[in-house]
Formats: sequence, C-alpha cells, structure tokens
Amino acid sequence: MNDNNYNRTRIERRSDREIVVTRVFDAPPRLVFEAWTKPELFMRWWSPKSLGMRIIACDMDVRTGGGYRIAFGQDPAAMEFFGKYIEVVPNERLVWTNDEGENGAVTTVTFEEQGGRTLLTMSEYYPSKEAFEAGGGAEGATPEQFAQLDDLLEELGAPA
Repeated sequence: MNDNNYNRTRIERRSDREIVVTRVFDAPPRLVFEAWTKPELFMRWWSPKSLGMRIIACDMDVRTGGGYRIAFGQDPAAMEFFGKYIEVVPNERLVWTNDEGENGAVTTVTFEEQGGRTLLTMSEYYPSKEAFEAGGGAEGATPEQFAQLDDLLEELGAPA
C-alpha cells in the first residue's frame, strides 16, 4: 500500500541550529538501513536526479570511528562530502560528521520499526545559527531523494 499522505516527507526546523526530517518507508528497518550503509545501494538513490549530477565515488566504512567519502559530478571538478561515523547501531541508528568545512552539521538518522515499516528520522545539527543559515537549502532535495529511496526499496522487494 503506497499512501502518499502516509509516506510524505516532513521537514521541520526545530531551532536556529537544527532541522529534522521524518518519513515512513514501506520496508523493514534492516532494508532501509542497508540502503543507507551499502555503497552500491546508496549510490542509486542519494543524488537527486533533477540535479543532473551522479555519484562518481562512494566509500563507506560504516562502523563507529569509520569514515565516508562521496563524490558528485565530473572529475576533476567533483564535489566531495566526507566525515566520520560517530555512532553506528545496525538497523537502528547512524550518527556522522560532515567535515567539508568548519560549519558542518552532525547528522543523526534513526530507523524505528513500525509494523513492518520504518519511521526514519534524520536530524542535522549545526555548530551555530550562522552555520545553519550557510548550510541550509539541502533539505529542499530531501523529498526527491526519499522518493528515489522508496523506488529502490520497492525494487529490493519491499511491499509497494
């Protein structure tokens, strides 16, 4: 059952330093977690198609203390995002840094089981109001990214 109201992405500014995104996915937490932590799956949904950029490299060492690097665009002018995993609890929680600059947010994603579905909550917490304002705007692409994740989860065998 794919009910658009049930699956709608909600974006909420919680403070002058934090934005929280929630969405229910029609797949179990194990499968949603895999889509966030396996490079071959992550590369298939993270980059919004409307931007016309593709992920050209994705390295993930998904463990507490491990790191990640994601490159978008064309070599040699690729944009890179990278950081470290602060906390990894399989199928439940991911916390990582965004280390591209001094204003990078700490991102927390939780995966909560709800009757075979997953309530995903993603929080980005910035070091200051100014950092939030400078880094804001990425949340505009999140509904498209999550729609792409829906498509991938369905392809992987999650109920439609």
